[in-house]
Amino acid sequence: MPSKPNILFIMADQLRADYLGCNGHPTIKTPTIDELATKGINFTRAYTQAPVCGPSRMSFYTGRYASSHGATYNNVPLKLSEKTIGDYLRPQGYRVGLVGKTHMKKDAEGMARLGIDPESSRGVLVSQCGFEPFERDDGLHPDQSVSPDLAYNCYLREQGYLGDNPWHEYANSGQDENGDVQSGWYMRNSHLSARVKEEHSETAYTTNRAIDFIRETKDEPWCLHLSYIKPHWPYIAPAPYHNMYSADDVLACNATTAEKDNLHPVIEAFMTHHESVNFSRQEVRENVIPVYMGLITQLDTHLKRLFDYLKEIGEYDNTVVVFTADHGDYLGDHWLGEKELFHEASARIPMIIHDPRSTAESTRGVNDDRLIEAIDLLPTFLDISGAEPCSHILEGRSLIPVINGQSDKTKWRRYAISEADYAWREARNELALAPDQTRAVMITDERWKYIHYEHFRPQLFDLKNDPQEQIDLAEKESHRDVCVEMEAALYDWYRHRKIRTTVSNETVAQQTGKAHSRGYLFGLW
Repeated sequence: MPSKPNILFIMADQLRADYLGCNGHPTIKTPTIDELATKGINFTRAYTQAPVCGPSRMSFYTGRYASSHGATYNNVPLKLSEKTIGDYLRPQGYRVGLVGKTHMKKDAEGMARLGIDPESSRGVLVSQCGFEPFERDDGLHPDQSVSPDLAYNCYLREQGYLGDNPWHEYANSGQDENGDVQSGWYMRNSHLSARVKEEHSETAYTTNRAIDFIRETKDEPWCLHLSYIKPHWPYIAPAPYHNMYSADDVLACNATTAEKDNLHPVIEAFMTHHESVNFSRQEVRENVIPVYMGLITQLDTHLKRLFDYLKEIGEYDNTVVVFTADHGDYLGDHWLGEKELFHEASARIPMIIHDPRSTAESTRGVNDDRLIEAIDLLPTFLDISGAEPCSHILEGRSLIPVINGQSDKTKWRRYAISEADYAWREARNELALAPDQTRAVMITDERWKYIHYEHFRPQLFDLKNDPQEQIDLAEKESHRDVCVEMEAALYDWYRHRKIRTTVSNETVAQQTGKAHSRGYLFGLW
């Protein structure tokens, strides 16, 4: 194998960690992902840095916590000063491309201030989160005015799907028994087959474009961020995946009436959102979850097609494959829909890495339960590429020693962190908060999960004795010491974030105590 293997960085949008066969789901069919886990290492306790699309992805791409990079919610621009995957890997000779979604908004104000032309080569990279946008597709909305010329829309028209917005009218709409077109944005229509043929669906098209990128990359290592839109809503799938599963496959909802006896104010406010009210109905869960599962199996099918192509051209054994997600999906658990808060259904993510190099032989097929953070991937990629670790900027840590079986778990991190900023959500008005009063932070040490909310009491869950997170212990006198300990750990984390990012630790070390030799003659007699 060449010294710099390819990196295939696969992300599914809104995929729960427990909706994979290799992670214990009893009926879902994910043979390709399951096989990847048997050939690689499956990190079963991985957490997103922010359980919502935009800030989660910005943490993946920068290797930094959400409060460090500042893009704390969807459509909050990532500031120009933040380096991303492409900035680190291109100097190492990698072609760094994107196929699919990033949910990144460019810092247009910063670009204008510095006179960066958005159409220039530099401007394009800055606008696309540091990736070469081989095929960016963040999805659309039913209003075709958003982006009627999206490449996928153009592709659908070429296949004969006519209209202003075939993405919505065909790929994300179905046809009822009366022949009427029904939008997949309404969950009552999730059971309908999408009007698009499966081979022309979003997941199929995205995979095609990934193969195109790999085919067109010659004589250089590549890092491809392959970022699928599904199984994120709209929850609608093409045949045969729309009815591959039934209500019998819907697991019991992790929600109890006792859970409502002492509701946290923030949780209670989120329960009033439309998605929470609707997903609290079993009728909705039985209509949506089988389709959610079908979308996951469809994704698994196309990953096999992609892996088969890599094997065909002789690149599979020269490619480190990472499979993960930006966050989970409540699907009615805890009386909630969507994501954004910190229960396991929302904040825990799948994380499977297959490193084909001989150094990783000892961990093949291992389920590793140490605490992993999304920000660990970028330091891992730097390690693979041979780049300097940039320890003064990156807040994650390389997983290569773990993958190579050289990392003692007892010396690994003790805590994992996830953050939220719910200023844009209806819950903020329900709680009468100002936009800068909506911070929340989760910290877990595997046993305890502690959540700090600005302006409200905390939450505490015992993940060992209450893995379903049904009993909030924060107000129990018997657990006061645990809360004090976890709050202290959270304060310690705040104090150690990386804030001096423009000068390396090595430079500081070289210049320490050298002021006089550099001509600064202060303090002398």
